[in-house]
Amino acid sequence: MQKKFDDILSEKYNIKFNDESLLDEAFTQASYVNEHPDQDLKFYERLEFLGDAVYQLVVSDYIFIRHPEMPQGRLTRLRAAMVNRHSFSRFARECQFNEFIRLGKGEEKAGARNRDSLLCDIFESFIGAVYLDQGIETVKHFCNMVIFPKLDQGWFDEFFDHKTELQEAIQINGPVKIEYKLLDENGPDNDRQFKVAVYVDDQELGVGEGQSKKNAEQVAAKGALNRLGIKDQKLQ
Repeated sequence: MQKKFDDILSEKYNIKFNDESLLDEAFTQASYVNEHPDQDLKFYERLEFLGDAVYQLVVSDYIFIRHPEMPQGRLTRLRAAMVNRHSFSRFARECQFNEFIRLGKGEEKAGARNRDSLLCDIFESFIGAVYLDQGIETVKHFCNMVIFPKLDQGWFDEFFDHKTELQEAIQINGPVKIEYKLLDENGPDNDRQFKVAVYVDDQELGVGEGQSKKNAEQVAAKGALNRLGIKDQKLQ
């Protein structure tokens, strides 16, 4: 299993650990350590502590540079959207981290491998391990591949009410017809993808995709705002 994980990290993310023990530690839960007292193992919690701080710094740096006109309040909300249990668990599943966690037998039977809280911890501990093994530039490289593209995919747009912003902006001089239409829906039940277009007075102004219709509508509204040249004003 360790070789399979090494191959995934190398092939998908171009990451090869120099100290494999850090990777082992990052993916080992205390229950596994307790069941193997003769192996002098460490579990992930200290790396989780470090990874949380490193990840917050990398995210803060990225969104600060990427959004030079965004006020402090919006930056704080965007960072909160990217640094929370829900986001971390989704990242961890996407990277197949759940397949390689070392658990005690009881925790395995209890379904801990797919528990959001544990996946959140493991994601942070992985970041901590990467930082110790290869430094912050490799952490940035990983985030550039896995996380930051999701800003453009609308993963975090649920924290920004672009629909209301669009409505207020275009109806400032009177009522205007705004309509959201579902263009496409596909994918398995546990990973549905929706494509939505927003029409203003029957003219298409934006198209968005997301894992829910609500999310796709927000992305479409954001696209319409960009097309109209309207700067974000909400959540300041």
